[in-house]
Amino acid sequence: MKHRSWTRHARTAGVVAAAIALVAAVLPAFAAAGQTLAQVATARGFHIGTAAGVRNLASSQWRQVADTQFNSVTMGNEGKWDATEPTQGQFDFAAADAIADYAAATGKRLRGHTLVWHSQLPAWVSTDRTAAAQRQVLIDHVTAEASHFAGRAAQWDVVNEPFNEDGTLRSSVWLQRLGESYIADALTAARAADPAAKLFINDYNVEGVNAKSTGLYNLVQRLQAAGVPIDGVGLQAHLIVGQVPSTLRQNIERFTALGLKVEITELDVRIPLPADTAELTQQASDYRAVVGACAAVAGCTGVTTWGVGEVDSWIPAFFPGYGAALLFDEQWRARPAYTAVVEALGGTATVPDPPAVPSLVTVAAYPFETGLAGWGSRGSEVTTQVTTAAQAVSCPPAGPRPGRARPARSWTCSAPGSCTR
Repeated sequence: MKHRSWTRHARTAGVVAAAIALVAAVLPAFAAAGQTLAQVATARGFHIGTAAGVRNLASSQWRQVADTQFNSVTMGNEGKWDATEPTQGQFDFAAADAIADYAAATGKRLRGHTLVWHSQLPAWVSTDRTAAAQRQVLIDHVTAEASHFAGRAAQWDVVNEPFNEDGTLRSSVWLQRLGESYIADALTAARAADPAAKLFINDYNVEGVNAKSTGLYNLVQRLQAAGVPIDGVGLQAHLIVGQVPSTLRQNIERFTALGLKVEITELDVRIPLPADTAELTQQASDYRAVVGACAAVAGCTGVTTWGVGEVDSWIPAFFPGYGAALLFDEQWRARPAYTAVVEALGGTATVPDPPAVPSLVTVAAYPFETGLAGWGSRGSEVTTQVTTAAQAVSCPPAGPRPGRARPARSWTCSAPGSCTR
């Protein structure tokens, strides 16, 4: 396994190095467009981030925007259990290492995502075993991954999406076999493995004051009373245009009053397609409200968007008929929300020029999320998963392989019909 990991890491590192070289040739012109979002955020000690996957690192367009506009990066699928421990006791951190290396090379903070989740688990994790053995599986995994990234990951989403909409704990393999104590076990193991990293519980639909966020609030209080290490909560904020909770700031403040840090960890604001001017204007107002609410509370330390632009958004693949959810469009042009975020952080926006179309494009088939298990859609929304290509290029198929839930291979094309991998 060590040899396989080393080989994959070498191959991944080669892709990243090539991408860095390609971007370096054109980056100065892009950066010179004016004060960037990252510069505005850094000046006030705030983190503005994006999620990243290995496939993104090979895209010169993604790199040109991400390198200059964000000062934090979160692992996408690459840090999840199926990617890092596909076989019990055999760990493969090559892909996640590439993201960590990218963060270090560009001076960005690294957020680890995620150590314990009910989704994207290899089948072996749920094999019938005693509670004591299941607890050891959890502790071994958390210890190995947190130790591997010790000194590099500033924060970890240690436990991801543990709640139902009514504020009760989700019936996962962890809850069924270990009860609520699995959360304390994960946090305790993470602290022992990396004492410097800030440890978070992360969930969706907990942005405002509601039953689910109150369940999270009560859990945190129980953990604190028991002396379990917990540093923060992540409010994912996968929102619909025009539906920012009115109690967002109040909710942030009640968590920070417990001595916790709060971060908006996966922000996007989806719009029914095609998005019109009025909806994009409303979206800008929504982004301004979310970022402004966080920036107004001393203990809210950062906002991460779940992708850079339309090409790497998970929304179109999971919410048919919705899209236009991020700060940049499918041509990497800044949407009105970009200006709103800069202004919410106290800056004066200079809208950056989009990056030039590169000579090479990367075609991939996976968004950041690969499972819908337990996702609570809102209203009459339909959730599904479809496979889409990042670019419309005539290349050999790059679709998913059976049983794989993460990016495994992509094609690099210099012209339609001329592709290598």
